[in-house]
Amino acid sequence: MLIADRWKEYTVIDTSDGEKLEDFGGYLLIRPDPQVIWKSKRSHRGWKHPNGHYHRSQKGGGSWEFFDLPGQWQISYELPGSDTGRAITFNLKPFSFKHTGVFPEQAANWDRCSVLLERYGVERGRRPRVLNLFAYTGGATIAAAASGAEVVHVDSSKGMVSWAKENAISSGLSEAPIRYLVDDCTKFVERELRRGNTYDAIIMDPPSYGRGPKGEIWKIEEDIFDFIRLCSGLLSKDPLFFLINSYTTGLQAGVLTYMLELVLSKRLGGHTVSDELFLPVRESGLLLPCGAAGFWTAG
Repeated sequence: MLIADRWKEYTVIDTSDGEKLEDFGGYLLIRPDPQVIWKSKRSHRGWKHPNGHYHRSQKGGGSWEFFDLPGQWQISYELPGSDTGRAITFNLKPFSFKHTGVFPEQAANWDRCSVLLERYGVERGRRPRVLNLFAYTGGATIAAAASGAEVVHVDSSKGMVSWAKENAISSGLSEAPIRYLVDDCTKFVERELRRGNTYDAIIMDPPSYGRGPKGEIWKIEEDIFDFIRLCSGLLSKDPLFFLINSYTTGLQAGVLTYMLELVLSKRLGGHTVSDELFLPVRESGLLLPCGAAGFWTAG
């Protein structure tokens, strides 16, 4: 179990009947969440007076309704043991299908990756090399860069890659060694293998279904195992970790463990642990499930 409970500028206030009420840096948003199959009283005032409400459509998709919400704003997150130089900042804005530009539950992953990357750099006397695939708006990228890593950030969406660059700049990482690429992740990995490039850590956050920049189709249940095996060939001779995030219902934590054990532990040793990710809910005192993460470490 991994709980992202160190946020100071983000909170899940309440959950009820398919929706969650969240505080993003002082702005209250109501967004759908398929895990919320329970009903509660909705006593918090934010349910009646949000700054934004994403309404799902029965035909699929949905739309935002706004009430005094800026077009863009920021929230920050402090990495473990951080000082003012280790806070990372996200530029938020509501866009298609309920998203805001950050997945807050991933802070639990940023924490453990940050600690390992910083330690690796100190012990080896060099920057660890990190590959972040399906990298979205760069939460893991900027957390890794803030921890001293050299990062290659790959996503098929030009808009998401531009957003990630903005987040890095806002986090004071404009000069950090981050390489941004708009590319199909599978084809990029295949080219890196041919080039002989390697990475000390690999992070991936694959979608359930997606298309590459040239129409390449990705279906996670069909493609993820072969993709893990393909990516494993990019690990350096002194690897640190391999992290997979999953929001797909069929890929439970145990499935992630099984795949990482088959591909990595049998060949390289090390240890795999997979956890459900959670966010604390303030009104109920309970935990909201937010997917799973599989984490292989070499030592």
